[in-house]
Amino acid sequence: MSAVPRSEKPVGRFRRMLDRLSSSREDLESEELREDAETAGCTRIGDCHDRQIVTVTGTLRTVTLRPRAGVPALEAELFDGSAALDVVWLGRRSIVGIEPGRKLIASGRISMSRGRRVLFNPKYELRPLGRE
Repeated sequence: MSAVPRSEKPVGRFRRMLDRLSSSREDLESEELREDAETAGCTRIGDCHDRQIVTVTGTLRTVTLRPRAGVPALEAELFDGSAALDVVWLGRRSIVGIEPGRKLIASGRISMSRGRRVLFNPKYELRPLGRE
């Protein structure tokens, strides 16, 4: 794939058709997630920096229960097509609706832990299932 992001390529109908035919399913899903983040007015995860207050959106790829310092913690990986971040709810074993494949909007302060972006106990909003 070329180094030029799709949003900067020529946008003719024929060009879009060729791009879709030559792209993998993962690339198409990533492009759709990036467009969703842009239309929702959220910050792209790839553009987030340490200690920045952000609102991000994406799809949960994994959800696991992993204790931190003896306290239960529900961890989920949120992916928006540009990068991923870990969303952690401390003291929670489960949250209704938080499951792999679910889309959500999360707000909070980004921190860095072991080289990964993390949002601890974010405010969040579950997105509707299926097409809107």
